[in-house]
Amino acid sequence: MATKEKLQCLKDFHKDILKPSPGKSPGTRPEDEAEGKPPQREKWSSKIDFVLSVAGGFVGLGNVWRFPYLCYKNGGGAFLIPYFIFLFGSGLPVFFLEIIIGQYTSEGGITCWEKICPLFSGIGYASVVIVSLLNVYYIVILAWATYYLFQSFQKELPWAHCNHSWNTPHCMEDTMRKNKSVWITISSTNFTSPVIEFWGRNVLSLSPVIDHPGSLKWDLALCLLLVWLVCFFCIWKGVRSTGKVVYFTATFPFAMLLVLLVRGLTLPGAGAGIKFYLYPDITRLEDPQVWIDAGTQIFFSYAICLGAMTSLGSYNKYKYNSYRSWPGLHCLPKSCDNDAAAHILVHSFFYYASLAWTG
Repeated sequence: MATKEKLQCLKDFHKDILKPSPGKSPGTRPEDEAEGKPPQREKWSSKIDFVLSVAGGFVGLGNVWRFPYLCYKNGGGAFLIPYFIFLFGSGLPVFFLEIIIGQYTSEGGITCWEKICPLFSGIGYASVVIVSLLNVYYIVILAWATYYLFQSFQKELPWAHCNHSWNTPHCMEDTMRKNKSVWITISSTNFTSPVIEFWGRNVLSLSPVIDHPGSLKWDLALCLLLVWLVCFFCIWKGVRSTGKVVYFTATFPFAMLLVLLVRGLTLPGAGAGIKFYLYPDITRLEDPQVWIDAGTQIFFSYAICLGAMTSLGSYNKYKYNSYRSWPGLHCLPKSCDNDAAAHILVHSFFYYASLAWTG
């Protein structure tokens, strides 16, 4: 086929398949419907709204919670070698592919694939299933965090002492543990900390057997409801509300991560955590599981293959140059090595806690 014919085929595909289609779909502008015009998808009010919305997906439980665990499990800093290989080999290409597909089709995570090829619509539905399963436990963890937030607004933290109704006779406070005579007479297997008992016996209210689920914890249920309500009101107006909410939700985690990082680096024993990070165990790279964990972490860190980036990109203007957002979408969270910073942060606190517990 001649070059001109190939170009004409691409133009026809571009014009007839990828053009924004009329017809009502989620995210369309209500004023178009009111004026009798074919409804068009809403657009971001500014470029920074899009950049912050995408950047907000970079900082979450996958960074502060999952990544440090994987680093500790897979040889410390050695884990970054396969991590960056998968980042540039698959993470970034798929990330920009999803954004551009959404932008060029002006459709969400399901309908964009139907417009490209109806046979591919299963990809969109699979993404919805994955997101639904993730939301089931992610939202519960946020409810736990909300519960701890409310409990911390007390003069005396409830997990600092053993004088509460949920504590057992085996509970030992920090001051008692540092008493060497008590330490010698009590076996280390016979006591628990008030922190552990607060988590297991108060927050979770774990039952002794699996066939006895226990009663409903109204305080946790209300925290869960509150988190769902916050999520609803953040998106119920479409990109008009989401584009403004992200000014806080996307920047506040970075600020808090920086504050906690500075605090963690000033704690006694933080140097041991940094040493573990800077002196990696290269032999762990021989284990295939390390590479599997690195690949899966990329999908967590960049929120790809979930349909989210496709939906966010669909609110861009048709001729918006997504590649110009490279500094904002990539360098902001990754050149500062957000995951690595979270790793140093968490392990500096871990080593400090281990020193404090052992006296």
